[in-house]
Amino acid sequence: MNRFLATSLLLAASVLAGCASHYSPELRPYTAEESKELALEALNRRGLSFDEYQMKKAELLGQPQKSFGFDTHGEMNAGRGVPLHGRPS
Repeated sequence: MNRFLATSLLLAASVLAGCASHYSPELRPYTAEESKELALEALNRRGLSFDEYQMKKAELLGQPQKSFGFDTHGEMNAGRGVPLHGRPS
């Protein structure tokens, strides 16, 4: 009986030791693509204004920064008639 108990304890200890020493993927270095994705996810969580977000995103992606803004026409008014060619307005 002592032999069976000792074998069982040895087997259980080796299984637990094997489970505790698994390779952890968090220890490997991130690739450039993974780093970029993590940076974009962090940028999404920061709560920046639209202009700030677009500037930071362009920096991360290495794209030229675009100017976002309003057009020069101003606000549209529903009462203002817009002539449609070939159709009554």
